[in-house]
Amino acid sequence: MTRADVNHMDVVATAGHVDHGKSALVRALTGMEPDRWAEERRRGLTIDLGFAWTTLRSGRRVAVVDVPGHEKFVGNMLAGVGPVPAALLVVAADDGWSAQTAEHVAVLDALGVRHALLAVTKSDLADPEPVVADVGERLAGTSLGDAPAVSVSALTGVGIPELGAALDALLAGLPPPDPTAPVRLWIDRAFTIRGAGTVVTGTLAAGSVAGGDRLLLGDREVVVRGVQSLGAPVERASATARVALNLRAVSVEEISRGDALLTPGAFRRTGVVDVTLTAEPGERLPSEPVVHVGSATVGARLRPLDGAVARLRLASPLPLRIGDRLLLRDPGARRVVGADVRDVAPPELRRRGAARRRAAELTAQPQGADGAAADLARRRIVRADDFAAMGWPVPAGATAHGSWLLAAGLADELAGRLPDVVARYRRLRPLEAGPPLEVVRRALELPDVDLVGAVVRPPLVLREGRVVDGTAALPPEVQRAVDVIRARLAQDPFAAPEAPELSAAGLGVRELAAAVRSGQLVRIADGVYLAPGVADEARRRLAGIAQPFTLSAARQAWGTSRRVAVPLAEWLDAQGATVRLPDNTRRLR
Repeated sequence: MTRADVNHMDVVATAGHVDHGKSALVRALTGMEPDRWAEERRRGLTIDLGFAWTTLRSGRRVAVVDVPGHEKFVGNMLAGVGPVPAALLVVAADDGWSAQTAEHVAVLDALGVRHALLAVTKSDLADPEPVVADVGERLAGTSLGDAPAVSVSALTGVGIPELGAALDALLAGLPPPDPTAPVRLWIDRAFTIRGAGTVVTGTLAAGSVAGGDRLLLGDREVVVRGVQSLGAPVERASATARVALNLRAVSVEEISRGDALLTPGAFRRTGVVDVTLTAEPGERLPSEPVVHVGSATVGARLRPLDGAVARLRLASPLPLRIGDRLLLRDPGARRVVGADVRDVAPPELRRRGAARRRAAELTAQPQGADGAAADLARRRIVRADDFAAMGWPVPAGATAHGSWLLAAGLADELAGRLPDVVARYRRLRPLEAGPPLEVVRRALELPDVDLVGAVVRPPLVLREGRVVDGTAALPPEVQRAVDVIRARLAQDPFAAPEAPELSAAGLGVRELAAAVRSGQLVRIADGVYLAPGVADEARRRLAGIAQPFTLSAARQAWGTSRRVAVPLAEWLDAQGATVRLPDNTRRLR
C-alpha cells in the first residue's frame, strides 16, 4: 500500500452496559470485529480495548474504540475513553438504563465529554421510544446534555444508516485539533510483531508524528521507526488519529499501559498538582483516590485546600499540563469526580492559612491568557520553556530575556531599584566603579546573573562584569589627579606619565583601577596608562607610514619612548588592530 499522510480522522469511544450490544453495533457500523482476544469472543464481552474503523458516507473517516462494559474492567474502559473527544452511548431497548450505564455516564460527565450520541440498540426486541425518553432525561443534567438519539438493530440492520449520518453530524461539530501542538500519546496497548519489533498504540489527540521522529518515553529518548493508522503504513499521522508506532530498540517489557510518548521538552512530569474539582465542595471526597488521565492510572493522596480546590500528590509523576482534565475514582464507593489541573508546579504550603489563601488564589485566577499573566505575576521570573511546558501561553506584556520570562512590569520595577543598589555599593567601596553582577543578582533576588542585563537602564551600563553608573564621579581628590593626567594626554596622546608622577599625584594601583573602570583611562600595561580613544589615534598615525613597519618606525610616528611604544604595539596586536609578522615587523589589519 502506498504511504501517505493521514490528514484527518475522528475518534469515538463506545460506552454502556455489558450485553447491550456495543461490539455488535461496532461490527454492523464498520464491518470489522473489534474484540481482540479469543477469550472475549468466547465469553461474549469486551475485556480489553477493541478497535475498528470505517468511512462514513460523507467521506469522513472514523475510528471506534470499543471499550469494556463489564464492571470488573472499568479501568480498561477509562483507558479507552480518556483521550477520546466523543462518545457513543449504547443502551438496549429491552433492558434500558442500568447501574452500569449510570457508572459509564458518570465517567463521561466527570471527563467533561460534551459530544455524544445515544444509540438505543436491540430495537427489534422492544419499543425503543421509552428508553430514548428516559435516557434523554437522565443525560440532561450531565455534560452530555441534549445528546441526539438513534434507534438501531445490529441484527436486522435497521437504523444503521441513520446512525452513520448522526455520527457524521456529531463529529462535524468537534473542535478542530491542533496538528502543530506537541505530541503526548498515551499508550493503551504494547505488543511485539515478528520482524518489526515493539509496537504501541494510542489516540493522537494533538500534534503529528512521523517515522524518524524522536520522542521521550519516561527519561529515555526513543526513535519512531514507522507509523500506521487505520491498518496501513503512513508517512505522517496528524491529530486526531488512532496510530500504531513501531519503536526502534525498545522492548515490549519496557512499556506499560499509561506510559506516554512526548515531544521532548514540551511537558513537565510532576508528582504534585493543584486541581479544581467538578464535584460539589460539600460532597465527601476520597482521601486516596485513583487518578485516571489518558490511559494512565496512578494512586494519589488528596488534600482539600478550601471549597472545590484540592492538592493531589501522585504515587508516580505524570506529564501533565494546566487545563488537563483528570478523573478521580473512589474504588470503594464506585464514585468518580472530575478535576481540572490548575498548577503543575504549585508552591509549598508551610504557613498557617496558606491552603486557604492558595484556594482563593486559584478560584480567582482566570483561564487562558489572563490566567497565564496572573500565574507569571505570582512566579515573577521563570524559564520560558518551563512556562510553556506547564501549558501556559506567553502573556501580553511579559518581558523575554534570553531563556527567561519576566512578569509584566517586573523588569521596570527592578530597574527602578537598581540605582539604589549601585549607589549603596559605591558608598561602601568608592574606588570601585559599581557592584559585580553577582552582588546585583542577590540584591534583586534574581535566579541568574544573565537577568541583570534585563534591568539595566541608562545612565547605568554593564562594564567588565559590573553595573556601572556612567555619570558617577570618582572621589574628588582622585578625580582631580585623573583630570591632570587627561589634560596632559589631550596635548600628547602617547605621553604616558611615569610611575613616580602617578604616585606623587596620589594615583596608586586602586585609584588607577577605578579610573580605568570608570572609562577615564585605558591601561595598556603595568604602569602605562593612556586616554580613551588612543587605539584610533595610534592607527591613524600608523596609516601614514610605509607598511609593514618596524617598532622603531611606529615609535617615531607616535612620538613616544620605547617604554610606551613596546607595550602599546603589543596591546594593538591583542586588540586586533595590527598583525605581527614573522620578521617582527607589523602591518595594520
